[in-house]
Amino acid sequence: MARDTLSDITAFVHVARERGFTRAAGKLGLTQSALSQIVKKLEDRLGVQLLVRTTRSVAPTAIGERLLQKVSPYLDGIEAELSAVNDMRDKPAGTIRISASDHAINELLLPKLADFLTAYPDIHIEMITDYGLIDIINERYDAGVRYGEYLAKDMIAVRIGPDARMVAVASPTYLERCGRPDSPADLHAHNCIGLRQASGRIYAWELQRQGEPEIKVQISGQLIFNNNYSCLNAALAGLGLAFLPEDLAEPHLRAGRLEIVLNDWSLPFPGFYLYYPALTQPSPAFSLLVEALRFRWLDPAASGSGTR
Repeated sequence: MARDTLSDITAFVHVARERGFTRAAGKLGLTQSALSQIVKKLEDRLGVQLLVRTTRSVAPTAIGERLLQKVSPYLDGIEAELSAVNDMRDKPAGTIRISASDHAINELLLPKLADFLTAYPDIHIEMITDYGLIDIINERYDAGVRYGEYLAKDMIAVRIGPDARMVAVASPTYLERCGRPDSPADLHAHNCIGLRQASGRIYAWELQRQGEPEIKVQISGQLIFNNNYSCLNAALAGLGLAFLPEDLAEPHLRAGRLEIVLNDWSLPFPGFYLYYPALTQPSPAFSLLVEALRFRWLDPAASGSGTR
């Protein structure tokens, strides 16, 4: 349907509902004569008479009444949605979809969003657990959360967490039973807990010592999971070495339930970022979310070293 036809039908509906051109023209911001010409052009285009005009009143014909009843619900729906868009422009509301790892969701997003969700009850956030580097545009996400070193270059990136570090950990019972690796090469003799990525490959442990190039170790072991929390629990159970985000293992390191091995092979790197495509008019809800998640170096709740 041509755009001008839709506008003409809208004009007809207003005249038919008001039973006259004067009030309809006032609502549409048109002159009475201009509105009359619009409806006449629509009738000529359709080849039927839609309105019966007298000196005192205007009423739809049988065909006009049928058209009025059929199109009115759709026009009402369009007007309602446009009104909702206007409301959302001024009022923080709507649903925001975020792709993130379970680690980012549980250790970073949820703590930061607790007060935010209370303050803005009309904002809804859907978080989907994903370890892959997905195309958030094609998958219809509003934003994603990943470590800084994995961000796409064509995305806007906002830092939301401190520097991070991946560490190899094991329980004291495992280390007593199997020994402590002294170099990355020693990992091949250990039962290492694998993390299967969305690509299907087992994550190669990325190790680097200060001043030396990074090396990737293809580990092997009896257990493979597709999430960090299962790897953590397996390490706590003494079932092998796990390679985990340090902040995830930190409570257990402090309590002595886990120990770091190859500590000098774990260098810090840029932490979590919220990334999203360039938006000419971001919604108020999304803008508020970005500010709520933004990492601030002087935030007393923030931890981590470095200012990368």
